[in-house]
Amino acid sequence: MLQALKSNDMPPALIGMELPELRAALGPSQPAFRARQVFDAVYRLQVADLTEISTLPQALRSQLFAEFRLGLPEIDKLYISVDGTRRYLLRLADNRTIETVLMPEEHRDTICISSQVGCPVDCKFCLTALMGLERNLTAGEIVGQVLLAARENGLKAPDSRINVVLMGMGEPLLNLDNVLKATRLLTDPTGIAMSPRRITVSTSGIIPKIEEMSRAEVRPKLAISLNASSEEQRRELMPITRKYRLKDLLEVCKRYPLRSWEKLTFEYVLLKGVNDSDADARRVAKLLAKLNAKVNLIALNPGPGIPFGTPSPERVVAFQDILRRSLPCFVRKPRGQDIFAACGQLKRVNQELVTI
Repeated sequence: MLQALKSNDMPPALIGMELPELRAALGPSQPAFRARQVFDAVYRLQVADLTEISTLPQALRSQLFAEFRLGLPEIDKLYISVDGTRRYLLRLADNRTIETVLMPEEHRDTICISSQVGCPVDCKFCLTALMGLERNLTAGEIVGQVLLAARENGLKAPDSRINVVLMGMGEPLLNLDNVLKATRLLTDPTGIAMSPRRITVSTSGIIPKIEEMSRAEVRPKLAISLNASSEEQRRELMPITRKYRLKDLLEVCKRYPLRSWEKLTFEYVLLKGVNDSDADARRVAKLLAKLNAKVNLIALNPGPGIPFGTPSPERVVAFQDILRRSLPCFVRKPRGQDIFAACGQLKRVNQELVTI
């Protein structure tokens, strides 16, 4: 008999289980290769329904269907931007909702996924912060976003050039165990087979968790949300700085064990008249001078309830020009602003552009 552990009358999800967990779930009466067949079907073949696992005997398929669920989220709403960005409001098994965004480009596709329902960090320029935190996502709910977005858009790693960024709802490092487990599942060469070079976690700067992640055998790339040029300024914009000081954050970044192909990424949201002056740019260059790093600039994506303005394109270019004298600096092109799918805008904002 299959060893299904149920909680709250909800069958356990197969998506999110690693191979040893699948072996345990199927139980000692099943040969070990059956767990490998299930793993292959769920992650490499990416079946949409348990009944599609045709490699299994009918009796086992029936038991799987009766005692487990696949674990993909449901599409509650889909919004499509004029630039092709697709914003998914996804419903989880407990009826909570999260947001996932697909940003198609000519040579790659980027899937921006959530790590928590809501976010506890309270950055003052981010719509998601207005939600507060409801709960962490499981590893399966993190991986399920990737599988669903890929399936809905005809993408499949490693053939498709898919990037995954944990920059949606939530602070990923406050859910580190599940984020690392999801990374292992996404990069398993016998399953989804993504490269760790194509997975990035963005954090507000949870110092102990950065150190913990640095020790993980399989880990994503690290991006730091900087957004300020001084301790005082960052404390006002990102209250988490009161607990994890900017000076200490930069010290842990200096010690971070980068792989041979890797740079640290610093993200910087430009707020009109707040952190976008030439003096700010020079201070940022000085802060990052001793790091093997690059900077992504993001002009604020406006939203209801956000008390900041967006700087002019000329101001963004001037800021970039100063930073480029010291380190690589790029301006992230805004995507999906018309459907509130851009960076910092995810907050279940209802639009008229619903297409399903």
